[in-house]
Amino acid sequence: MQSPINTLTITRPDDWHLHLRDGAVLDSVVADSARQFARAIIMPNLRPPVTTTELALAYRDRIFSALDQAGIPAVSFTPLMTLYLTDNTSADQVVRASESGFVHGIKLYPAGATTNSDAGVTNLLGKCVAALEAMQAVGMPLLVHGEVTDPDVDLFDREAVFIDRIMIPLRRAFPALKVVFEHLTTCDGVDYVRDADGPVAATITAHHLLYNRNALFQGGVRPHWYCLPVLKRERHRQALLTAATSGMGRFFLGTDSAPHPKGLKENACGCAGCYTALHAMELYATAFDSVGSLDKLEAFASLNGPAFYGLPVNQGTLTLNREAYRIPTELPMAESTVVPLAGGESLAWKVAQ
Repeated sequence: MQSPINTLTITRPDDWHLHLRDGAVLDSVVADSARQFARAIIMPNLRPPVTTTELALAYRDRIFSALDQAGIPAVSFTPLMTLYLTDNTSADQVVRASESGFVHGIKLYPAGATTNSDAGVTNLLGKCVAALEAMQAVGMPLLVHGEVTDPDVDLFDREAVFIDRIMIPLRRAFPALKVVFEHLTTCDGVDYVRDADGPVAATITAHHLLYNRNALFQGGVRPHWYCLPVLKRERHRQALLTAATSGMGRFFLGTDSAPHPKGLKENACGCAGCYTALHAMELYATAFDSVGSLDKLEAFASLNGPAFYGLPVNQGTLTLNREAYRIPTELPMAESTVVPLAGGESLAWKVAQ
């Protein structure tokens, strides 16, 4: 029998889907990501949303200020900025974003799909054609929240319906457009991304690799496991785990870590989002270890994303040790606290300091 791996050193990873928020919340959470990741794709769904290159630059400066306040050198963590696609995003704005050198994607939120998505797109192929043409021409990736918002569609079917209604027509109209299917959650999504023609990839979260929808209801409603897209059936979790550990370059790490104050999660109308930035790599190591695929973690976390985005692989390394790590029950955040996913529970992996 092969001896278990007790220490794993990989190329320093990147997070290709991260929510940092803004203001005091940003100041509170940015260090958790910078401790593990060299770069992160920063989501633009602030209030107001980051819709222009100028707003993205200002947000980037605030992130660097937060890093400085946390005592983290700016060279150790690079925020990769994105714009928020709207019905009114122009081709000129896409070109300016591409020429900036710091905007690396444009995010599609179907209107009403998730947190702060009210200004999202109402008709992608009806109102965004000029922007999509420009994105295809300059090689700017479209990052999609892959769910429809039609109230007649069952919550657990929204990703599969999105593929039929949006992704397939989109790829037919723009076959060379680079598309990242964010936070994939279903076997339907895995099959689509694996077999799609052209430049299509997907990010997968740690929580969708580790938990199925039963986790939402063990011992009562557990709001800190509530996210959008919502956790799915076990067969979908297994499909995601198979994809993530396959070594295929189309699948890579994106935490979708989303900080919300404890009081807004434990609420009559709780916010969607899991806070995983604190212990992201420990969670991913746990998932990969569960199927004996730790040797595939480096490609998923450190190599596939840069290859798709056309960026160099990081130079540093990150080491994980097989040792008990108890997740804090909650953490200070701005004037409140945030509860990390699975707070109070223990993992068998810990990032070396």
